[in-house]
This record gives sequence, structure tokens and C-alpha cells, in this order.
Amino acid sequence: MAPGTDANADADASKKSTRDIESERILAGIGLVLLAVACFASLDTATKLSTAAVPILMGVWVRYAFQAVATTLVLLPRHGTALLRTRHPRYQLLRGALLLASSTLAFFSLRYMPLAEFTSIVLVAPLVITLLAATTLKEHVSPLRWSLVGGGFVGTLVILRPGGDAFSWAMLLPISLVMTNAWFQVLTSKLARTEDPLTMHFYTGWVGALLASLALPFVWTALPSWHWWALLCLMGFLGTVGHFILILAYQRAPASTLTPYLYAQIAFAMLGGWIMFSYVPDRISLIGMALIAVCGAAGAWLTVRERRVPIEPAES
Repeated sequence: MAPGTDANADADASKKSTRDIESERILAGIGLVLLAVACFASLDTATKLSTAAVPILMGVWVRYAFQAVATTLVLLPRHGTALLRTRHPRYQLLRGALLLASSTLAFFSLRYMPLAEFTSIVLVAPLVITLLAATTLKEHVSPLRWSLVGGGFVGTLVILRPGGDAFSWAMLLPISLVMTNAWFQVLTSKLARTEDPLTMHFYTGWVGALLASLALPFVWTALPSWHWWALLCLMGFLGTVGHFILILAYQRAPASTLTPYLYAQIAFAMLGGWIMFSYVPDRISLIGMALIAVCGAAGAWLTVRERRVPIEPAES
């Protein structure tokens, strides 16, 4: 056999090995994203349970305090003071405040709304980012993007059914959450160009914990059982682990590949609502959810592909 043939065979084998490794990394990334959104859907389920006995602002504080302490214990020994370095401390503060506002609105929303409907409405946020990009940042938006935005909002109206018996004032809460979360995503996109994602995660936890601490003296109450403390700790654990898993996922596969899988959170939320509350959305709501999932996943994929930064999933 000619030497050149051996060289070509080795090159082909090397390329195949590289493709296999890349495929394995992408599959691992997809698996990790699904695990992350399962954590976030479980967090929302636990949050809805907690609102039966725990003051909402107290629950928010525990959720962020757990994340702040756990993040510090895990990341600071490994990265040292480099973890604290940021070029935009004011933006880090604003980003943390926006996520805290989103979490507070999520807690109030989950007290009054079913899990699946709440998750579906919140996942309209990537479509709202398109509107913000067009109106505030003056970015060009293609007709396809506008059609996806329109489809997502039609899906939202199908779920909300304003003027119908299914509509209530509580459904305005996740709409407010969508706006705060959309601005959070826009700011995340801006910071991702210069900031380490672990640094952003660190500051998000501490800003949320410190700001929530301001309300703590006014809302603190003795809980009737240790089970509620265990539930609050579980919420903090799920939020923290979910974020870490999400970071690992984006380290293994492109954000444009992973983003559509974030909409699996709707299915996990439906499962949580069925298991814990024996609730199944009606047929009309399911149609609205499907429309949001299709339009939202496509719109989020286009957003990520153009900006090359990840969209973060809905969570409490």
C-alpha cells in the first residue's frame, strides 16, 4: 500500500474521531440543558408549594441566600479574587436587581397560577427581546422574526383569554415578569461580551440576597414545621444546581443548538403540576402552550444565533 494511502486513512480516522467527540459533547450539552430545566421546573413546583405557608419575600431571601453562599463556597476557593473582577459593577448590580424582581414576581405568580401556564407565559421573554431590540436598540428585525413574535403573543392570548372566565388579575403578574426578565436577558447579552459567566452568577446571587435582606425584618415568621425549612433549602439547592448545570451545558455545545431545548421546561412544569396538584391544562391552554413553544424556540434560536450568547430559562 502506498504511503500516501496510509496518510489519508489516518487523516480520515482523525476527522471521524474529532466528529465523534464533538457529537458526544453536543449530546452531553443537550442532556445537561434538559436536566437544568427539570431543576428549574422542580424549583417552580417547590415554590408554589412553599407559598402555602411561607411569606413570599422570606422564601425569595432563602432562595438567594442559599445560592450566594453555595456559589461562594464552590467558586471562590477555585478562582480566588479573579472571581470578583468585573468591568461593570453597576451593570452587575442592575442585573442582580432585575433577576430579584423577576423572582419575586414569579413567587407571587405561582401562588395564584398553574405551573404550566405560568412557565409558558414566562417563556415568551425571548420574543419580547426582539421587540426591545427593534424599538430600543434600533436593530433590524426580519419579517420571519416579526411573525414568530406575533405567533408567540397569540399563544399568550390563547392562554390568558382576556375577558373570559379563565382570566384573572393574577395573570398580569407573569406579564410583568416577562418584561423584567427580557431586560435582564438584554443586559446579560451586553455583559457576556466582557464578563466571565461565573462572575456574573456570583454577583447575581449576592445582589439578590443582600437586596432581599432589606425586607427580611418585616416578613420573617416562625414556620410551623421543619418540613418547610427543608422545602426552602431544596428551592435554593435546585436554583443553584440548575444554574451550574446550565453553565456546564453551554461549555459543551453552542447556545444556538441548546436554546430550543429550554422549552422542554413547559413539559416538566405540566408534569410537576399533575403530580403535585393533580392539575392538567385544558385543551385551549395546551394549544396556546404549543404555539408559544414553537414560536418561542425558533425566535430564541435566531436571537442566540445572531448575538452568539445564551438565553436563560424561566425560573423562580
